[in-house]
Amino acid sequence: MNFASDNVAGASRPVLDAVIAANGGAESAYGVDAYTKRAEELLAGVFERDCAVFLVATGTAANALALSAISQPWSAIFSHAEAHVLDDECGAPEMFTGGAKIVGIPGVAGKFTPAGLEAALERFPKGVAKAVQPAAVSVSQVTEAGTLYTLDEIAAIAATARRHGMATHLDGARFANALAALGCTAAEMTWKAGVDVVSFGATKNGGLACEAVVIFDKDRAADFQYRRKRSGHTLSKGRLLGAQMVGYLENGHWMDNARRANAAAAALSRGLAEVKGVRLAWPTQANEVFAVLPPPVDAALKAAGVRYAPWSSGSLPEGFAIGPQESFARFVTSFASRDEDVEAILRTARGA
Repeated sequence: MNFASDNVAGASRPVLDAVIAANGGAESAYGVDAYTKRAEELLAGVFERDCAVFLVATGTAANALALSAISQPWSAIFSHAEAHVLDDECGAPEMFTGGAKIVGIPGVAGKFTPAGLEAALERFPKGVAKAVQPAAVSVSQVTEAGTLYTLDEIAAIAATARRHGMATHLDGARFANALAALGCTAAEMTWKAGVDVVSFGATKNGGLACEAVVIFDKDRAADFQYRRKRSGHTLSKGRLLGAQMVGYLENGHWMDNARRANAAAAALSRGLAEVKGVRLAWPTQANEVFAVLPPPVDAALKAAGVRYAPWSSGSLPEGFAIGPQESFARFVTSFASRDEDVEAILRTARGA
């Protein structure tokens, strides 16, 4: 019963089958192959427009390289104060941008607002040599708190960025989960809302090790093939990346996986909210549940072998406090989460 992350799940069957099929015979190397071409076509279809697509093996590479395409070493990149690009990439964005500074913006439940962005920008005036120069904004969708930006909220942040001459990046490690929850199209959640570059995740939702950087303005992508090669993410057997993305996208498999993960989280969230003493920090919107557990429930779940992650209280709503004996926990569901495991967690929590 490991709910510590959606990374604990393996690859889904269609993805594995696609890799096995691509493994036979000979194909051109370094991503110049039929599988990669098909993946690029499928992603263009997902986003409903011609775009530049670059496959990489990790989300860290996708985020760091995407940000390097829209910033300079003397740039400022703005994100939520607890965003993955700021807290969990071991400095990769700073390294691949050549030293750009990531500036955190506070906000409740993992989200920042246009007003928060405006306030942060006041600290970095344009044209002042001693200040890093604003270049980009990174929006996490799903956020680190498991919450979602509405389409209007994304559009408002992107419009603010554009007004200040900045590009907008969307960290979509859980892109499909967000899409399934919002019930919109990929185009509506990205370029139609003003997003310039997307890190499109597959690994957390059934991929083996495959992500994509999607750049809507091909002029921004002119030198990206060199950035990717220099980073070590131009795989010699690139067809095995392409095959993963094909298996992931074809027949709507990626969205089926996301819906299953979201449904499991919704069931877990509903059940935990009914347990005496358990409080949810905010409503569950995608495939992550953030719950405050009283000591008996925390102890009973751990004794039963349930795995979940302790979490930061940095973006809790005003007035929502964690007691000295309480635990703030994150549970993450995946396409492979089993109904019986969710029910076992709830049964144990109720019993405690």
